[in-house]
Amino acid sequence: MKKTAPVAKNDIVEVLFEDLTHEGAGVAKVDGYPIFVQGALPGEKAKIKVMKANKGYGFGRLMEIIENSPYRVEVTTEDYHKYGGCQLQHMSYEGQLEFKEKQVREVMTRIGKLEDAKVHPIIGMENPTHYRNKAQVPVGEKDGKLIAGFFKPRTHEIVETKESIIQNEVINEAVQVVKEIFSKLGIPAYNEEAHKGVLRHIMARYGKQTGELMIVLVTRTKSIPFIETIVKEIVERLPQVKSIVQNVNSKKTNVILGDKMTVLWGDEVIHDMIGDVKFAISAKSFYQINPDQTKVLYDKALDYAGLTGEETVIDAYCGIGTISLFLAKKAKKVIGVEVVEEAIEDARRNAELNEISNAEFMVGDAGNVIAEWYQKGNTADVIVVDPPRKGCEESLLNTIIEMKPNKVVYVSCNPGTLARDLHILEEGGYKAVDIQPVDMFPMTTHVENVVLLELK
Repeated sequence: MKKTAPVAKNDIVEVLFEDLTHEGAGVAKVDGYPIFVQGALPGEKAKIKVMKANKGYGFGRLMEIIENSPYRVEVTTEDYHKYGGCQLQHMSYEGQLEFKEKQVREVMTRIGKLEDAKVHPIIGMENPTHYRNKAQVPVGEKDGKLIAGFFKPRTHEIVETKESIIQNEVINEAVQVVKEIFSKLGIPAYNEEAHKGVLRHIMARYGKQTGELMIVLVTRTKSIPFIETIVKEIVERLPQVKSIVQNVNSKKTNVILGDKMTVLWGDEVIHDMIGDVKFAISAKSFYQINPDQTKVLYDKALDYAGLTGEETVIDAYCGIGTISLFLAKKAKKVIGVEVVEEAIEDARRNAELNEISNAEFMVGDAGNVIAEWYQKGNTADVIVVDPPRKGCEESLLNTIIEMKPNKVVYVSCNPGTLARDLHILEEGGYKAVDIQPVDMFPMTTHVENVVLLELK
């Protein structure tokens, strides 16, 4: 007999939420049939409207909460649920940390089969708001005025947002100032459908330790009307500004930045510090979004690496050299590998900036470059990996297993692919000893981990 869902579209049902998905949606069950609802928390009794009923699971919308979770908090930003970015804003910070730590523990057991690896309590932030040091805000028009904010999830409709709870206050102010200047001068925002208008995005980057601010004006056109007035006003109204850059993106595309960058005023880069390492950040540089927690994460990676000054260390997926330069201060030699050429140029520039001479950087796919390097008879004492969300390539994991460094330090932004890779390394002769979750992105469902693996 064909099994059908116990609910249908538009049904209104009363449910009890049992859990959260990795994306932060509440999970309720009707006769064992799971329904996912954004904005609900475990332990809550609520009325929901069924929006979609697939064969195996459904989606609903929260209509009325009958019993609140003790972790529910009053949301301050108006209509926060209309745009992405803050999936857990309605949950107390204590609840968020508990959810993330539980997620890491469950994934390590279920996917990683790591029964005896020690998962330490998650390291949260003292103040979990206004931590982001970069914003890329789309600009549109409403009632003849410019608006700037977020896209509603799965749409291209802009929801005006004057203040984001996770953006640094300097960045919140900078976006509003630039929007007001353009609006006052009557310069039109980019219209996606007509492919007309001038200003597409306002991008701002801020060095929290140095207080330096960069403004990037992303435009469809090469020329910007009243550009001298715009630059003069930005400089007058935002005293922290050190760099104003124009990026031209004339294509009909969802990609934010175009290829051409022009410095309109000030320097090409701003600077920031993580610990005692200084970084030059250009408009296109990859740089950690939350430098306070990045320092916590890197200190832990350094602690796990246990360097004495005699080791050769490989940093796979090294980006602009953030971890490499931390390691270089304690190691004999560090080799950083990264597939993005511009990132390697930044890494070399940052090594020079910090007068670090024992770090070497190579462009290429981490799996291939490290395999070739090992085949030439080279070896490393410690390998540090910090891969993208999809985890490490199989070729790199195989090379690590073959090379047998004493320690592997794995930094990860995705517990699922981390657990999968740890399982492979465990089968290849390593033991995951310590797993330290770090909350890099409060108010969101993301969690970062750093893991120490030792050769059995």
